[in-house]
Amino acid sequence: MTTSLSTRMGSIDALRGLTVAAMLLVNNPGDWSHVYAPLLHAEWHGFTPTDLIFPLFLFIAGVSMAFSLAPRAGDPTARPVLSRTLLQRALRILIAGALLHVLAWWLFELPAYRLWGVLQRIALCVAVVGLLAIHTRPRTQWLVLGSLLLGYAALLLGADTLAPWHNPVSRVDTALFAPFLYKYDAVTRLGHDPEGLLSSAGAIATTLLGLIAGRWLRAGRLGALGGLGLVLLGGGLLLAPVLPFNKNLWTPSYVLWSGGLSIAALLLAHLLVDRLHWPALGRRFGVNAIAAYLGSSVMALVLIASGAWAAWYAFLASLLPGTPPLASLLCAVGFVLVWWGVAWVLDRRRIYLKI
Repeated sequence: MTTSLSTRMGSIDALRGLTVAAMLLVNNPGDWSHVYAPLLHAEWHGFTPTDLIFPLFLFIAGVSMAFSLAPRAGDPTARPVLSRTLLQRALRILIAGALLHVLAWWLFELPAYRLWGVLQRIALCVAVVGLLAIHTRPRTQWLVLGSLLLGYAALLLGADTLAPWHNPVSRVDTALFAPFLYKYDAVTRLGHDPEGLLSSAGAIATTLLGLIAGRWLRAGRLGALGGLGLVLLGGGLLLAPVLPFNKNLWTPSYVLWSGGLSIAALLLAHLLVDRLHWPALGRRFGVNAIAAYLGSSVMALVLIASGAWAAWYAFLASLLPGTPPLASLLCAVGFVLVWWGVAWVLDRRRIYLKI
């Protein structure tokens, strides 16, 4: 194994940063009524480019743990400290997500507080997969991955329906957490949360795939990694007719398909940045990823609640009559550029805000 493969890779930070930038782009259009189709999630079953963003982020989180946790976990005496540090960080991310939802609940006077969310899911996946990276061998990690995918697939395939509101994932989340969900109808008592508890099985599997891929990348097994990506893509396509791609449910076919695409993105970034020494575009976002996501989310909530966001979109739309989707996109691009500037200043001053 070469020295460049055993140390921190610029490609990982760059890919993480580009993923965060993509999150900001798709989460903050000028007007949700005017968005280009590729920048929207599939309404239910299906897959769009936007549906790759969150699994790619979790995948990269797993890859990072193969470099940051797994090597140090080889020393049994270091494992308690590693575990404690890992869980403390996961708890901080969880609390940050909870406070973000408190702000949204207060600003918009929502009928109920939402328990689950993006940061909460990240915290859960980081905690579970991090502990696996510290305390288990690769064979055990493969067994856990297979068990998650097979068990979750059996649950979904055994259900009478996967329709919105009535699928087993939504029913379990509603039974446990209603009305504290992303969507809840008090009349029908039906609810759904795309980042709820049961679908986290698929999200954990995605993160675990990243850990496995990161270990192979660290060992220089690029050919095997590419082969794994092809197997995942093929497996996802074969499974999709009976268990469709679905981000809301984070179905096993979605795990396989997005995992294969994530491996392709990782290998491409590794080739361009680490091997060919292209500029690590996105690195500045990547080294302050959670802080940038949290800070931009707070800013977006305040701008929307104050009416400033609608005013900014209306101004851009007036400059581009007849093209509201373009004005909406430019609004989102401008928001990304603002936070790219924030990330640039932080990195320039060597300020890295680790939650």
